[in-house]
Amino acid sequence: MSKDCGNHKREILLRKLCSLLVLLVIIVLIVILIVYLVLRPTKPKFFLQDATVLQFNLSQPTPNLLSSQLQVTLSSHNPNARIGILYDRMDVYASYQWQQITLPARLPPIYQGHKDVDVWSPFITGFGIPIAPYLGQSLIQDESDGFFFLYVKVDGRIRWKVGSWTSGHYHLFVNCPAYLSFDRRSIGNGGGSSAMSSIKFQQISTCSVDV
Repeated sequence: MSKDCGNHKREILLRKLCSLLVLLVIIVLIVILIVYLVLRPTKPKFFLQDATVLQFNLSQPTPNLLSSQLQVTLSSHNPNARIGILYDRMDVYASYQWQQITLPARLPPIYQGHKDVDVWSPFITGFGIPIAPYLGQSLIQDESDGFFFLYVKVDGRIRWKVGSWTSGHYHLFVNCPAYLSFDRRSIGNGGGSSAMSSIKFQQISTCSVDV
């Protein structure tokens, strides 16, 4: 009898512990849901404010190497009223027709407070970058038309910060369209390349942001 009573007490204790564990899990989930509904984290907004092409040269006679230098101005707005954003890594580069044409420029890590706006103006360069033959021909056609279209992209990692709590890392990808026009200043500039000079981009462009 005493042995059966001891087993019965242990079963009751285990049931109480399991019930307590389930209750704790439910409470934690409810707290997480309430925090999410109250804070409503929103991804940052990016804008391309300016883009200046300082160099844009195609190799000649075969246009398969591209040398370029650009300075771009990007701004980021944190729309959250209660959540800060830690930008731990951000690499900026230019892309033409889905091919990367510059090396990535690393931006310094920063913390962006509630409703804050931050601005960066990095130089992005690529010298003697191999490009597909069709891209060279496309650039020559764009030059003839007097304009070309490229993308300024940001690849990085961010974290959310609420008070003393900091989330894990999230992947950040930003894609900013840039519409520029240029004039052909010289052909065969002594170095066997075709040099192009671009008019400064002055229209703010809204970027797509994925987190």
